[in-house]
Amino acid sequence: MNNDLYDLNIDDTYYETKLTKKFVTRKRYVPQNHKLINAFIPGTIREIYVKPGQLVEIGQDLLVLEAMKMKNLIKSGIQGKILKIHVEINKTVAKNELLIEYE
Repeated sequence: MNNDLYDLNIDDTYYETKLTKKFVTRKRYVPQNHKLINAFIPGTIREIYVKPGQLVEIGQDLLVLEAMKMKNLIKSGIQGKILKIHVEINKTVAKNELLIEYE
């Protein structure tokens, strides 16, 4: 346990407290960037339905990611223009690997 005191603000009330090493070194929350599509599971890209420069609508099919013998159809969550596709068909991807980037 770290013996340093930290200022903590909860609902405009300030406290001095000790924090555990696990809390101090925790991975910080990073808000999701909706313009980046990352692999939610490791797998293999089986189909790509879009090209760079193409305009896509919400719910439009982007690609198929096969993992554990299941084909996962990845759909667009936003309306926009495809900037770059970072994968190709039959490429194996790791979890959280960048697949598609919007402008």
